[in-house]
Amino acid sequence: MTSAEVSRLRWRSRRGMRELDQLFGRYLELAVRAPERFDLAAFEALLVCEDDALWRWFIGRERPLDPQIASIVDVIVELPPA
Repeated sequence: MTSAEVSRLRWRSRRGMRELDQLFGRYLELAVRAPERFDLAAFEALLVCEDDALWRWFIGRERPLDPQIASIVDVIVELPPA
């Protein structure tokens, strides 16, 4: 993935919640460090979800019904803090 593509995704992933921005930022760093683990289609599907649903998924209160989104939520939650 090129730096321009990562920059575009970073811009698209900006939210009103700093915590979500940090989680997405960690996943985008994975795109740079380990592109084989980065799932662009799943990430783009995640970006269209509403912030309140995202937050409930990331804190473990709810689970996404879509298995693709559930999988990427699991990956993001397991990433070490920056």
